Amino acid sequence: MDQSVAIQETLEKDDNCAIAVQCDVLFDDVEESRLLGLVESAKEYAIFIYTHRRMAITAEDVSLEDIIPISLDFAVVEVSSPEELVVVGADTRVRISFQDQELELRLPFGSHSRIFLGEVNKVWSDVCRSPTQEPKFEWINKYHKGTTGQGVVKQTIAPLGTTLSKLNQHRKTEKSSDKKGTLEKEKGSNGGTQKSKVYSSPESPNISSREDRDDLVRSSSHTPSNKAQILAMPQFGLRDNLIRCELLKNEDLYTYLEPFSFFLGTYNVNGQTPKESLRPWLSCTPNPPDIYCVGFQELDLSKEAFFFNDTPKEQEWSKAVFEALHPEAKYAFVKLVRLVGIMLIFYVKKEHAEFISDVETETVGTGIMGRMGNKGAVAVRFRFHNSDICVVNSHLAAHTEEYERRNQDYKDICGRLQFRQIDPTQPPLTIMKHNVILWIGDLNYRITDLDVDKVKELISKKDFETLHSYDQLKRQIDEEAVFEGFEEGEIDFQPTYKYDTGSDKWDTSEKCRVPAWCDRILWRGKNIDQQHYQSHMALKTSDHKPVSSLLVVGIKRVNGEAYKKTFEEIVRNIDKMENECIPSVTLSKREFHFQDVKFMHHQAETLSLFNDGQVPCQFEFIQKPNEPTYCKPWLTANPSKGFIAQGGSVDIELEVFVNRSTAPELNSGVQQIEDILVLHLERGKDYFISVTGNYLPSCYGTSLYSLCQLREPIQDMPQETLRELAEMSGTENAANTEKPLDIPKELWMMVDHLFRNAIKQEDIFQQPGLRSEFAEIRNCLDTGMPDSLPGSNHSVAEALLLFLDALPEPVVPYSFYQQCLECCSNASQCEKVISMLPQCHKNVFNYLAAFLRELLKNSASNRLDVSILATIFASLLLRSSKKQDLAEKRKTQEFFQHFLAQGSS
Repeated sequence: MDQSVAIQETLEKDDNCAIAVQCDVLFDDVEESRLLGLVESAKEYAIFIYTHRRMAITAEDVSLEDIIPISLDFAVVEVSSPEELVVVGADTRVRISFQDQELELRLPFGSHSRIFLGEVNKVWSDVCRSPTQEPKFEWINKYHKGTTGQGVVKQTIAPLGTTLSKLNQHRKTEKSSDKKGTLEKEKGSNGGTQKSKVYSSPESPNISSREDRDDLVRSSSHTPSNKAQILAMPQFGLRDNLIRCELLKNEDLYTYLEPFSFFLGTYNVNGQTPKESLRPWLSCTPNPPDIYCVGFQELDLSKEAFFFNDTPKEQEWSKAVFEALHPEAKYAFVKLVRLVGIMLIFYVKKEHAEFISDVETETVGTGIMGRMGNKGAVAVRFRFHNSDICVVNSHLAAHTEEYERRNQDYKDICGRLQFRQIDPTQPPLTIMKHNVILWIGDLNYRITDLDVDKVKELISKKDFETLHSYDQLKRQIDEEAVFEGFEEGEIDFQPTYKYDTGSDKWDTSEKCRVPAWCDRILWRGKNIDQQHYQSHMALKTSDHKPVSSLLVVGIKRVNGEAYKKTFEEIVRNIDKMENECIPSVTLSKREFHFQDVKFMHHQAETLSLFNDGQVPCQFEFIQKPNEPTYCKPWLTANPSKGFIAQGGSVDIELEVFVNRSTAPELNSGVQQIEDILVLHLERGKDYFISVTGNYLPSCYGTSLYSLCQLREPIQDMPQETLRELAEMSGTENAANTEKPLDIPKELWMMVDHLFRNAIKQEDIFQQPGLRSEFAEIRNCLDTGMPDSLPGSNHSVAEALLLFLDALPEPVVPYSFYQQCLECCSNASQCEKVISMLPQCHKNVFNYLAAFLRELLKNSASNRLDVSILATIFASLLLRSSKKQDLAEKRKTQEFFQHFLAQGSS
């Protein structure tokens, strides 16, 4: 989460927080969490140090403690040992000094810390390059009263205060190896090389003593296997990109395959706590696996976990996993990533830990509106020796008939889940850009076209081959609708869903679910052999059974001598051709036109670049003068930069996508689908690419005021009329030729459809719809045809939520937001605020509240309650123009609950 927003709120008007990072300040016997902000004013920079709450969201969460000017008296050095730098998951330790004071910090492992340090180093380098223009830092004076410590900045570049003084009072010597929370250092037989004993990262579950992890060491010298990693660092330029490209092309000359075993496990625990040992599942192999990747779904089904992504069950299940790992090996914790109830835990044998690098995690929610994390995926990517591996744990849409929704979830995860690279200037990595992809989870595909008795009969005969032919996932893979290029082992175990909790009996509830193989494990990549694929009936905690697979994967390792020979040959060849020729490329076309661009409708065109020059080249789309980015916000080029070998080519997707932030100005005609891209070649010339298109106005992203003035479909209206209405939005006394509509007709169509067809629909406003059906609904609303809305009830419900989310001004306008928060505990005051809203906004609020109260009357069927509806709708009807903190979210829900419980004025 971006915590720079909280810092920005504490700053004066002309000052700016460029980036923030959370860290630990290391004192002699304690560690204290701080928030650091890199703050700029008039091209002078300083590091602001804040005490803070667990997660800083607003200015109320932080308190300024110290200011460190980045001047000639400033210095920052990394004090992590070489062993720490390459051990998996290790945090980064740095020492900041100013005049005669020092501060030692530990920054969390990950790309964000690297970016923060990179920005600080860049600023410091600029200061050192111009020593005669030393900054004065007069602007810091205004913050003196805001600091809370006793020894904080007292004058214009004063010695550091509370934080540094406290550190120096406590600093003594390096702590010995038996002190908790430190690195143990010892001299090896080579006489001087230090080795660090690295313990668990902050993300590690508290399930073993730090001493149990004391052998995660690595030589401080660069080995052939990590030279390629060095070349990937951002300080290397074109020449090193050439070397890296050639090394990748010739990888077969210096690598060989070595088999490693990967244990993959998936378990939907149905919101339960661990009641039994997981060892029958996780220690089922005769020999200990080299790597464990263990996934859970439905870790916590409570509303708190769903809406606030916080659960105590994370630690409970993490502890259960650690205790059940194979007893014949020692394992190092690498990473844990969780989204609501979807969790993935990654362990590796201690002797392999030093060969794992580039660990990154990401999450993506595919629930309602494509955001909620009750469905979606978590993933971890890492480099093991010379192979790039991605592990995905997903929970896809439920219900037998929703296989298309599951297909859509899969495609959303593949498209939206992206990992940052070590070099922040490089485009992110998608799932498919890995050598090996391992996919586990509750994929929720069911068995269809057979009744429950026939399914159970085939199971009793153990005729799994026949039963598998009716499996939705198998059919969808055969039709190449999902998981293209993936493999799944033969299924010779009975379905893993659904059982009565605590037993091996099939579902005896009223619904009597048809048994299904919901829980699956698939893989994609070369040199992969499955050793087993099975369920584990011994575990009875959940209504699912856990599944495991043991894969033996051929991992690329580096031959040091062959690497050296290949590397030297590449360097010699590059030396010969460098500076001999100017790079050039041929473009497939220079003009692109996107026809009929619509709200939330993705369109893409391919720009092909062919390197017709005599040397490899590096390309990048660059900003035009006085523009903040290389393209308009509705346009992206993927990739936006890259490298093309001599005689090679690359395809760039020019993608147009109009969302809630870009739709309003396109609807009104203030903006057009027009842009010029500048493609720059390193040491070469620039190419200009024209992008045009025609945008079809939509009710999505149009104000309530404008929509209430329109009796005809929006796409039938002249552009000039839409522009005039947008300019008049919010002006109550604007002259009208006829009485406006009480509420937008588009809103009425959606609510009326739901009132007539979905008042008793189970999980309405919680189960997502289909994107294809949303497109039909949007077209119907924007054109007025047909009279009734197409698509499922879930799709119409999601279309309504997207409509409210896309409003340029929410139903309760921004100007009323603070009043609503202040009166949220007083029902009569809440009603008074609503009575003051502009007429069309008041009508819409009361109309929606009345509809939702009708839904609540049928809660026995639709399973809705006041809390669920308030949580979903409050943030749409009553939202802030800034990021909301947790307290504000709860207040907006409390405000809205008054109207659901007792009606509005």
